[in-house]
Amino acid sequence: MENRTKILARAVVLLTLLAFGFATSRGWAAGETDSIDIRIDTSRATGPIDLTRYALGQGGLSNQPMFSDRIQQIGQLHPQTIRLFVQSYFKLYPAQHQYHWNTLDKAIEAILGTGAKPIMNICFKPKPLYPKIDDGIVDPTDYAEWEELIYQLVKHCNQDRKFGIEYWEVGNEGDIGEPGGCPYKFTPENYVRYYEHTVRAIRRADPNAKVGGPALANYRSPIGDALIEAAGTGKTPLDFLSWHLYTNRPQELWKTIEYMKAKLARYPRLSKVETILDEWNMSLGQPILNPYFQPAFVLETTLGFYREGLSRSAYYHIRDYFVDPAMFSPFMSKQGTLFMAHWWNEMPQYDGLFDNQDRVRPAYYAFKLLSLIKGHRLATSGTNSEVHALAARQEHWVNLVVWNFPSQGTGQTYHVTVNFPSEKHGEVRLVRLNPDRVLNNLEQIRNGPVTQLANHPLRVTLHPYEIYWVEVTESH
Repeated sequence: MENRTKILARAVVLLTLLAFGFATSRGWAAGETDSIDIRIDTSRATGPIDLTRYALGQGGLSNQPMFSDRIQQIGQLHPQTIRLFVQSYFKLYPAQHQYHWNTLDKAIEAILGTGAKPIMNICFKPKPLYPKIDDGIVDPTDYAEWEELIYQLVKHCNQDRKFGIEYWEVGNEGDIGEPGGCPYKFTPENYVRYYEHTVRAIRRADPNAKVGGPALANYRSPIGDALIEAAGTGKTPLDFLSWHLYTNRPQELWKTIEYMKAKLARYPRLSKVETILDEWNMSLGQPILNPYFQPAFVLETTLGFYREGLSRSAYYHIRDYFVDPAMFSPFMSKQGTLFMAHWWNEMPQYDGLFDNQDRVRPAYYAFKLLSLIKGHRLATSGTNSEVHALAARQEHWVNLVVWNFPSQGTGQTYHVTVNFPSEKHGEVRLVRLNPDRVLNNLEQIRNGPVTQLANHPLRVTLHPYEIYWVEVTESH
């Protein structure tokens, strides 16, 4: 009897340790557990919602359409826009008064194939206008010739090919130069000059084009202040203000929106300027590799974008991709080319929805769930500072996404009950986003008639960074 007791005691200890290891391997805290009751009032819509404007971008890494083999999959996320680097490797202006569009056209066509429209980021230096490699040289040798080149580019896209491109962004991370992947390093003065010449040519080709920038690496850069002042005093048009940030704290991303809106608010004529955070992701230097983190980070950050009234965003990026140094050396310094090759070819990458082996990351499914929050937003109650929910009705389907994003520390686990008190008929499906699975990351947990919910409510144990999706198919 004594031996059996000892064996049972050891077994209990072993099982406890295994359970703890199972939880902590997924980043789950072994702290307190609270119960919360989330209610979705499907009888009351609070207004229209469409989160697909918080969309995607692709890194400026190759002249090839970098996700041409993933067009269908990306299309299922329904992005409204995809940001595209109009980079020197497209060789748009190989010689004076000669134009080459075919390679760029293929990249644009890949974006259009997903159902999105490009945000065109102008960040190229053609050799005839920039004979010397130096990111500090930002003015072309002839601004009239530069304006004609930009005019021909926009004319080709929107008149000749009828791509219907709306957004034209001037410069990319020009406050840091080559480390931002582009061969420009501006000062506040020369950026405004370059911007004025460039947008004049864009608007000459397409008077309805939306023009903006400066796509700052540091949103506090004085380059942004200079552009806002020039536009605010009527010297140049500005339809959107853009910037970037990489951080593991969604709150830091949200604060940049408040900061930029306050800058714009100083000038009444800028009251309708859009705000676009068109590069964002978790920290590049200290990424959190718990596979549950990045999908929850996408949901949490996007909820803040929506609440803060951000016009658009571009998650950076769709696919990690190796770079060919020979493609960058004609327009970047030796040091800049080596940096690009080392960063993208040697360093581990965690940005893309698809990695550089073309494998899907769990963050892809977070965007898939966000794409379902479209139509009429439904009132929800019962959430708290860590457990959040978004619900919407579109046609005969109600979709709810619930997640747990710790406000600080490792967070805690919650027992969550989900109620749809106004739903009396139809079908209900409960799905968990499981980043641990190699296949079938959207893991169906339960399905059945809505009538079962009265006696068997939807209950889940929501660990830190876990995500659940509930779909109700309404019968009519």
